[in-house]
Amino acid sequence: MDKNQVHYQHINERERHKIEGFRDVGWSVRDIARALGRDPSTISRELRRHPGSGGGYSATNATCEAKESRIGANVFVHKKLKPGTRLTRHVESKLRQYWSPEQIVGRRNFEGRKRNVSVETIYRFIANDRPDLRRFLRLQKGRYRRRRGTQKRAKQRYFAHRRSITERPATIEKRTRLGHWEGDTVLGKEKSSRFLTHVERKSGVLFADKIDACTADLVGRKTVKRFRRLPKRLRQTVTYDNGVEFSDYERTERDSKMIVYFARPYHSWERGTNENTNGLLRQFFPKKIPLKGVTQKQLDRVVRLLNTRPRKRHGYRTPDEVFTG
Repeated sequence: MDKNQVHYQHINERERHKIEGFRDVGWSVRDIARALGRDPSTISRELRRHPGSGGGYSATNATCEAKESRIGANVFVHKKLKPGTRLTRHVESKLRQYWSPEQIVGRRNFEGRKRNVSVETIYRFIANDRPDLRRFLRLQKGRYRRRRGTQKRAKQRYFAHRRSITERPATIEKRTRLGHWEGDTVLGKEKSSRFLTHVERKSGVLFADKIDACTADLVGRKTVKRFRRLPKRLRQTVTYDNGVEFSDYERTERDSKMIVYFARPYHSWERGTNENTNGLLRQFFPKKIPLKGVTQKQLDRVVRLLNTRPRKRHGYRTPDEVFTG
């Protein structure tokens, strides 16, 4: 092999996050390629393949899509039960004789057959390639294997890796230090347009952003952009509810350097500061009015009113005064 031959390497996750940052500040494809030491066509192809929601490039989404694409491309190569092979015909024949997958595999092992197949592979073959053979199974529902990657299993994995509010340090409950936040969204009449709100627990100061599409990607980007402006001491933790709009919490942790916790389902009082402040917003934006026509400038005006209004719990100081020390 020629020593001078250059091997192509796929764009990795770290490079994708750099691309996202460069695109946010308006860099051209050639500028990004020069910064990463890549060919401009490589960057252009990456942006075309993963356009993201609303035309914006998302490193997190691009990485997930690339992994799924590679897995899909390799499925057939590593498949044991390929159409037309002797092994596949043998399995199909035994299934039609009402043999269970366990019996097929057990008999092949007993006979010492080469190129054995597993029980899981046969169930997967029935689910993905030959659902018509399901009728030959004795237990067609209970024992039947579900496909991996279903929404239910994805949701289980999602909840398994999150930090529960029960893991949050008890000192945060005392509200003695600044930098601990609670977050949620305020819905409008049309459900799509919302306000993304963050309230600091000690001071009660409110941040609010208008979002016209309630996606995890947009919520994550808005959150990171908002908190990057603050010094580290004022962005320690944030506690959310269980809405899917906060499912990109790993990006929030990585880019904002805050630790994300989640309240328990149906325990809205665990984010009482945020719930109360959202109620204050409703004085200006009642539930029945659409939020689509509300501008960020109008929202900022209301937020300024709330943050400069005296609070009894602060000895009638304002949230802004407590927050700024």
